[in-house]
Order: sequence, then C-alpha cells, then structure tokens
Amino acid sequence: MAELLLELLSEEIPARMQARAAADLKRLVTDGLKAAGLAFDDARAYVTPRRLALVVDGLPERQPDVTEEKKGPKVGAPDQAVQGFMKANGLSDISEAEIRETPKGDFYFVVRRIAGRPAAEVLPDLLAEAIRACPWPKSMRWVGGGFRWVRPLHAILALFDGRTLEGGFDLGDGTSIGFGAATRGHRFLAPKVFKVKDFADYEVKLRAAKVILDPAERKAIIAEQAAKLARAEGLKLKDDPGLLDEVAGLVEWPVVLMGAIDAAFMDLPPEVLTTTMRTHQKYFPTLGKKGALADRFVLVANMESADGGAAIVAGNERVLRARLADARFFWDQDRKRSLASRAPDLAQIVFHAKLGSLDAKADRMQALAVEIAGHIPDADPDRVRSAARLAKADLTTGMVVEFPELQGVMGRYYALADGEHAEVAEAIADHYAPQGPGARCPEAPVSVAVALADKIDTLVGFWAIGETPTGSKDPYALRRAVLGVIRLIVENQLRVPLTQVIEAARGLYRDLDGPSVAAPLLDFFADRLKVALKDKGVRHDLISAVFALGGEDDLVRLLNRVKALEDFLGSDDGEHLLVAYRRVANIVRIEEKKDGVRFDGAAEAERFVQEQETALAGALGAAAETAEPALAGEDFTKAMGAMARLRRPVDDFFDHVTVNAEDTDLRTNRLRLLNGIGATLGRVADFSRIEG
Repeated sequence: MAELLLELLSEEIPARMQARAAADLKRLVTDGLKAAGLAFDDARAYVTPRRLALVVDGLPERQPDVTEEKKGPKVGAPDQAVQGFMKANGLSDISEAEIRETPKGDFYFVVRRIAGRPAAEVLPDLLAEAIRACPWPKSMRWVGGGFRWVRPLHAILALFDGRTLEGGFDLGDGTSIGFGAATRGHRFLAPKVFKVKDFADYEVKLRAAKVILDPAERKAIIAEQAAKLARAEGLKLKDDPGLLDEVAGLVEWPVVLMGAIDAAFMDLPPEVLTTTMRTHQKYFPTLGKKGALADRFVLVANMESADGGAAIVAGNERVLRARLADARFFWDQDRKRSLASRAPDLAQIVFHAKLGSLDAKADRMQALAVEIAGHIPDADPDRVRSAARLAKADLTTGMVVEFPELQGVMGRYYALADGEHAEVAEAIADHYAPQGPGARCPEAPVSVAVALADKIDTLVGFWAIGETPTGSKDPYALRRAVLGVIRLIVENQLRVPLTQVIEAARGLYRDLDGPSVAAPLLDFFADRLKVALKDKGVRHDLISAVFALGGEDDLVRLLNRVKALEDFLGSDDGEHLLVAYRRVANIVRIEEKKDGVRFDGAAEAERFVQEQETALAGALGAAAETAEPALAGEDFTKAMGAMARLRRPVDDFFDHVTVNAEDTDLRTNRLRLLNGIGATLGRVADFSRIEG
C-alpha cells in the first residue's frame, strides 16, 4: 500500500478561511479517490498561512479490475434492434455476445473486463480537478485565465509512493505549475527549497525549516507560552479561543512575547484597550488578580530574532501607542458633547433606503419600547423612553466611527458621563444583545424592553418591504434578530403578546403601505424557535403541533404547553392515545375520501346501540369539559391529564364496535364519533403534526 502527499504552496491564506479550506481539500480528494475505486486507510489535512497539505495512507498502486455487463435485445428480436446493440457496444458479430436465460426469455449480454489503471496515472487528473474545485469565500483570478484561488499559487508538491507524479496543474492562462517533490520552509527564517521523500520526511524537514504544520500544535504552543509569560508577571491570560484560532493561522513558527501598555492610556475604558489590542493588533490582553485589565499584553510573532524579540516588542508597543493615542483623542473629543445633543445627528445616517434614517428608527424604538415595557415587570417607562432615544446616538461619535465594534459600549460610558441613570446607560450598552447563541442575554427590565424594541422594529420593517431571509442568504442578520427576541422573552419568562407588539411596530411605519406582517413573521418565529430549542432536546414537531392551533403568540405559554405535551406523550397513556389518534385519523380520512363527504358533525346519542359508543361519547365530553378551563388557566398538565383518561374508552370502542356497519346511518354516526376524538385531542395540540 502506498502514500499520497500533496502540498499547495501559496501566498498567505486568510486565517478565517484556513480550517474550511483544509477540510474542503480533504473532502474533494477523498471523494475523487472513492469514485476512482482507490480505497484508502486514512486521510489527514493540515494548513498553515502559506500551505495546504494532505496525506492519504493505504492507497493501492492500481485500480481494481472491473467487469461491466450490458443487457441487449431478446434473442429473435428484429434485426434492427440487434444491429443497434452491436454498434453501441463495438461488436462485429452477434456471436461475440453471450446468450443468457432469464425469466422473460433468452437475452443477449455483452461482458467487458476493464483492467484497472495504475494509481499514478489516475491521480494527476484527480488532484487537478480537486484543486480547481476548491471553494473559497473570496478568491483571485489569474490574468488571462479562468482559474481562481484565494492567493497566488506558487508550487505543488505531489508524491505517490515516494515518487513525483507526472504532469501538473493548468492555470488557464497558457501556463501551468508542474507537480514536484520540493517545498520551501519559513518565508524569512528558512526560505530555501528542499526535497522530501514522504510525509514523515516532509514533516521533519518542515520543522527544521521553522514551520509547524499542525495548527493544533501551533495553538497549543501559543497557549502554553502565553500563559507562562503571564504567570511570570503575576497575571493571567484573558480567555479568547477565537483569537487563539486566528493567531495560530497567522504564523508558521510562533514566537510568543510580552509587551507593555503605556500608563498614560490605562484610564481609557477597558473595552477600548481590549478592542484595540484584540481586533486591530491581534494581541492577547492580560488580567490582574481581581480580574481587571492589566498593563501587559501578549503578542505572537512569526519570527525569531537575535535580541530575543526586544525590537519586535518595541515595534508593537509603538504601534499600539499610536492606536491608543487616536482613541484618547476621540474619547476626549466625544465627551465635549452630550449624548442627547447627538441624537438629532442620526437623521444624517440612513438605516435603510426604504426604511428611513436612524433618527426615524430611534423614534419608532422609543414608542415601541414603551409599549413593550407594559409587559415587563418593573420596567420604568421614562427610563425605557430615554434609553431607546439615546441607544443609537453613539454611532455619531468619533470613537465608534473609528472602532465600530464599540457601538453601544461607548454609549454607556457617554451616558454615565452625562449623568443619565445607570439603568438607561446599561440599556444603551445592552440593546444589541444577545448577539449569538452563547452570548450574554440582558436581564434588566429597561435593557430587555429596549433590546426587544430594536430587534422587533428591524424585523417588522424588513418584512414590510419584502427583504426577508432566503435560503442561506441573510444580509441583515434577521435570523439572529429573531433568535435574540426568543432568548430575551424565554430566558426572562416574559408574557409578551407578539402579535400585538408586531402590529404596534407595523403601525409606526406610517409611510409604508401594505398588509399586516404578523402572520408570516410569527411563522418565521416558529421555525427559528425549533432551531433555538433543538440543542436543548425540545422536539420540533411538538412546537409545530402547538403552533398549528393558531392564535398562540406567547412564547412562554407555548413552551409550557409543549413541555406538558412532551410529558404526556412520554407516558404510557399518551403513547397509546397517539397510536389511537392515528388509527382514527386514517379511518376517517379513508372513509371521507370514499364517500366524498366530511364526518365533522356531532354524533347523535340516540343512535348509539352499544355501551362502548355511549362511554366514548361521555368520555369525550368530560375531557373537553375539563380541558377547556384548564387550558384557559394555563394548567396544561391538567388538560393533558383529561386527554389521558380517553385511553380506556377509545380502546374499548375499537375492541367491541364495528365502525363500518352495514346500516348507513349507524356507520355515519360512528364515523362522526371517531372524528370527535381528533377534535377533542385537537384542543391541546394538532396531533397530526406529531412524529414518531
């Protein structure tokens, strides 16, 4: 068995694209191998800033032989059919075909035995196709050709069983990159070309040439060395897995160093310092013993230096000092004006061409937030009104223009500096939250009201102009907004009537004509709710079963109902009743189709001839009588319990009563009684939506 080694050497691949690119290359090559009949034992992909590498172990040296059979016409078929079969299969005489006996008679068969090709002949085209098919979020095009790649491609190493594969890769502009057995090391520390024999040799020589191939190993080195440097200063590293992933994708030979923040900037808001370091410079902030931001940062260089990194640290400190000097200027300038005085400036910023300015959005948010506050205990309407009006004002500040990541955060600082109430300031900072499944969800009443108003106003506006998510496209992050609304309501156990709030939000868009968006938007909420609760083990079909009843827009009540339904179906009675419901539904559907009528009328008690009919009718009435007030009082467990008591009379009915009686009137009455089972169960959920 042989080994395949492939390396694509290029200019620097953006860190955010690397993991996906390695996975795509592995998938494309291994899929090609399977299609070519080349089985393998294992495939591993690696990526650094400058190279994608793939090693496949346990490949055969040639494809297996294949036998191909084609069935022809029946013996004795017209000559035209026989001649066509011979021509299609390259036969000079029909005697070259086999005659086989089948259950339908004797037929001609042609059998070909196709010898497998050497793997070394198959692989060049297979690899070239995989390289060409690699998908990139963004890519560059070769001049004069149609080939696209993320960055200029310099060399391709392709070894099979220790030998260089023949051929190369056509760039589409009249030039090509030939397959070779050589690669290069670190761009600066070991740029010389060297040859390799196999993956083991490749990995060892790369390390000697200052390249660590495995991104997981680079991450481990960075994390270990950074933590060690921080401990030496009595500090700890701020946990940031995303930044660690990104930095590991920026270096082939990580060298971890520590720098200092100029003391003159330590009185800036911590978020300003952290954003400058993390987002703009890719530094790791450090924390003191009490969790406060410390005046040290960790950087990861892609270089070794004779002075132990002193010049590198000094250069990075100088760059950070300049960035923080800009931040200091904006911080001082922004506080010369109150946040309230900036709110009118939002009229100059377009929210959306069809939805007006941010000033108009702030007005709508203000009115809607007060409406929502009425459904949130302890939400002070005056503070809600103030926070909603000021929530977007920091978008006009120099700091947020320079550091967009700080929108909301800077609004909080400026509001506090202006003497605004702490609840107002926190609501300004929190109104964008939550911004993801794992992000913190606001709990303060004022913050929740403003955050809901912001998201619902956005959703209603885009639904009103028809700019809704389609497929994988969601340019306005509306799915995230819906999930944010769901989390705000569910995690804070708020009894918010969404239909009423959506209608109120729609009424604030006075310049937009068109129908209500409540129904389609609530349908979207239902879909997102299934996604949001999937990881928590809540069944999507149960959510559908409750939503299908219509009129349910209280998410807390809906989930309580779903939980009660889940518990009911998990019981022995619930399980049997679900089976009975399906039997009932099938019988009624078949008979309605057969007769061309619906059996949705009430069964007539005077037509009952067996005690099981009477008992079932009585049980249905009793269940409905108990369930109605229980549902109205949101005692869903009691309502489900009423349904559970139907099990025995339903079982008895099926054990003793013939539904399709010869007497037409009796049959109709019994079918109506059966239909009543579905109608009664339908008071608690649409059982037709329940799976399994």
